[in-house]
Amino acid sequence: MTPLAPTVLVFDSGVGGLTVFREIVAARPDAAYAYVADDAGFPYGDMPEVTLITRVVHIIGKAIAEHKPDLVVVACNTASTLALKHLRARYPSVPFVGTVPAIKPACAQSRSKRIAVLGTQATVSREYTRALIREFASGCNVVLVGSPHLASYAEAELAGTPVGDNAIKEEIARCFVDAQGRRTDTVVLACTHYPLLIARFTAVAPWPVDWLDPARAIARRVADLLRDRPPRASAAGAPKIVFTSGHVPAPALAKGLAGYGF
Repeated sequence: MTPLAPTVLVFDSGVGGLTVFREIVAARPDAAYAYVADDAGFPYGDMPEVTLITRVVHIIGKAIAEHKPDLVVVACNTASTLALKHLRARYPSVPFVGTVPAIKPACAQSRSKRIAVLGTQATVSREYTRALIREFASGCNVVLVGSPHLASYAEAELAGTPVGDNAIKEEIARCFVDAQGRRTDTVVLACTHYPLLIARFTAVAPWPVDWLDPARAIARRVADLLRDRPPRASAAGAPKIVFTSGHVPAPALAKGLAGYGF
């Protein structure tokens, strides 16, 4: 019998996880995909930690029961740093792949050894993020930049209502440090929404930098975990997307989603 294609569940607070979803689909185009966007809870930045953990575990648990995935990708830095251990404890038979700030590879590739971590305020304030810096950023100067607005700007970008350049420039300005003869040369995108804005970032940046998007590394990890499920010759069908609000996407957003196969 031909083995069934694996089912992959991708979860995010909104549409930011589509930047990860896109790379996973490229790695395993034969798989069946379900994408859950918790737009009813978006944004996660100001939600109390206990509330957020309870919410994420409940929503993903419900999606696991419905879709019976072979693997779950938590394509959200904030949710991963808080809820991943709780998800693994609650669902020990389900492999989970999380999303955390790519500080180790950023420090390894930086030539100036001056990097910035650009994330939500919640992500950059977590002890998890600071522990990554202590473990992997020896000899590297790291500035943490928490943005209160970029995730919402990214949602607006995909929905066809982009904000102005000055708003983007203001949010990323603190990433750029020029001191002691060394400039920031690498910016870690510690929110999956932010790659939706890379073209905008590049256009307003004061000098060129490498924008480090972890999506391909996550996709490689997913492919590795699914290596015992050989790829099939044909895809398993169109991916499904679910918004926790129950709202039907407006035409402009629907057009943006179509670019990801929905």
